Amino acid sequence: MSLPQDPPRSFFPFGNPFRMISPKGSKLSPQLVAVLRAFEENLEERLKKLIPKSKDEVVSLSWMISAMQVLCESHNDIKTLMTDLELPVTDWDEKWIDVYLDISVKLLDICNAFSSELSRLNQGQLLLQCSLLHLGSSSPDQLFRACSSLDGWRQHMSSKNPRIEKCGSILDDLVESSDMPKVKKSAKGKVLMEAIYGVKALTVFVCSVSATAFSGSTKNLMDMDVADVYSWAPAFKGLQNLVNEEIRFRFSSGRFTVLNELEAVDLSVRELYPNIQGLVHTIEKESHAKTVEKLGRETENFSQGLDLLAKEVGGFFQVVLAGRDALLANLRSVILGHDHILEVTSDAQVVN
Repeated sequence: MSLPQDPPRSFFPFGNPFRMISPKGSKLSPQLVAVLRAFEENLEERLKKLIPKSKDEVVSLSWMISAMQVLCESHNDIKTLMTDLELPVTDWDEKWIDVYLDISVKLLDICNAFSSELSRLNQGQLLLQCSLLHLGSSSPDQLFRACSSLDGWRQHMSSKNPRIEKCGSILDDLVESSDMPKVKKSAKGKVLMEAIYGVKALTVFVCSVSATAFSGSTKNLMDMDVADVYSWAPAFKGLQNLVNEEIRFRFSSGRFTVLNELEAVDLSVRELYPNIQGLVHTIEKESHAKTVEKLGRETENFSQGLDLLAKEVGGFFQVVLAGRDALLANLRSVILGHDHILEVTSDAQVVN
């Protein structure tokens, strides 16, 4: 699965477009400053939670699960922020709505790609379970069947998922959509755009790392240049540097995968191969049993992690979908209300 490293990708190759969103002559009131500060403090704390205690935790399924949970919490914070700002959809600029809908549909596509890959990985688990059934015996026929299942698993894991391969282009499109429209003399709009910027930076980072872990290539790995003016920037940069550097190091070392749990399974499979392929004439039963037991533990651990991650990816999908549906529902309500007003006005004119 490991491929040659690709050059680092910049999140904003032509600078930060968000520096253009500050409305001239628009100053934040103390209340708005407090709302934005509280939002950014929450974002900073969540970023710190994702900083691995050691490089050994990069990249694990447990880290990816935590990252998805943080994404759900941060996107829900945007909903809460809109309520705190008292900024209903009716006050949104039309271009803001277009950008939000565009971002949400891209995130839904990425979630579908991740769910597809998790399903593919789970299919490989069936081959491992089959091999474990046969490895309980020392008969040549059973060992041959176990070897066949493990060969099938390795071929399955080396195959590519077209949906994951497309994540790079989706992430590129997502980055391009970061060129947010200018906020027209709206202090509340400025607060909202700055908050969305922070959550979007976090989202692209997590999706970039996840796509890289799934694809077995650094081509999806992005390096985002976040301005120091944001209070959460140091935590973000520390997290990004640690994770991205470790991922690049692992790929440069020729690792089978950067995913810790999957690598543990692969190492156990490699330990068993000399025995089940007949390369070792005399199988030491106790040693063989311990290796089989180890593979069983690693397989179970990997399987449980996949199930939990699939649940969190599904949860993030629902959060994004709910936000998108709520926006569309509000738009429909506004349109229907507008049509009703026009109808009443028209009827009144006819009466007169």
